[in-house]
Amino acid sequence: MSQRKPSTVMNSHVVDDKKADALHQYQDSDGHFSLVRNFRLADLVTIMNGVCGSFSIFSSARYLVSNDPDYLWMALWCPLAGLMFDFMDGKVARWRKSSSMLGQELDSLADLISFGVAPALLAFVVGLRTYLDTVMLTGFICCGLARLARFNATVALVPKDTAGKAKYFEGLPIPSSLVLVGTLAYWAKHGWIAGQQGIPLGTITLWGDEGGRGELHVVSVVFGAWAAAMVSKTLRVPKI
Repeated sequence: MSQRKPSTVMNSHVVDDKKADALHQYQDSDGHFSLVRNFRLADLVTIMNGVCGSFSIFSSARYLVSNDPDYLWMALWCPLAGLMFDFMDGKVARWRKSSSMLGQELDSLADLISFGVAPALLAFVVGLRTYLDTVMLTGFICCGLARLARFNATVALVPKDTAGKAKYFEGLPIPSSLVLVGTLAYWAKHGWIAGQQGIPLGTITLWGDEGGRGELHVVSVVFGAWAAAMVSKTLRVPKI
């Protein structure tokens, strides 16, 4: 019979204690807007990350309706602003010496909006609109979701440095999707989007007629590969 390592058990107890403290914190708070009153400054910064992602999504939708390029560029810039808030929330938490389990969950949810849903919708907006394209983009979002859930569940088990920070990420961190957003911005600048010169490398038809459900943009495979890298267990990215 296998035995658990003492460090793993100790880390588990630490996590359980933190969760218990967090539950008591919100259970003992009554009255109107008790959740908001329990927010820490770092939590508000994290929410701004989600605000940026939401603005990106709505700007993408406005571009589809109006075809106004200003909305497209707003949608492309907002995730970058979200990354700024994503960096700041941890610094604010350390500066204030105040963090919470709620903040950790907020961080993951905000990241999913800004670096998962928003980039996938941007890819759809610029031209990845076939049936198989949307399958790839849906997989991208779901893998980002799974990656964030795994991080929250296993962060206590990842080796730490002397400062208490995780030494590496398991799989690509979801903010790395901004590389894809930057690529989409480059295409938009050169007119390589739907309604103009079209997506680079064009499409391939895996089955059926051209323009049917079997058609796939070649660059959609990049989103699929990125999704696989996010949920990889063996890929370890050093944490800066």
